[in-house]
Amino acid sequence: MTEYWWCLTHGRVEQGDVCKAEDRLGPYPDAAAAATWRERHDQREENWEEEDRRWHGEDDD
Repeated sequence: MTEYWWCLTHGRVEQGDVCKAEDRLGPYPDAAAAATWRERHDQREENWEEEDRRWHGEDDD
């Protein structure tokens, strides 16, 4: 099984053990998933912040 990583040092998708483990995120099942890690991260953060606002009664509804 091929694994893909996002290299924080080089800002790119890498395959295999190119950089040190502490400099990369993953593994991801494919290059597209590795390349779009930031979008998924940002969406999760936004969802968590929205849940926190609702939990604290700060929603607009």
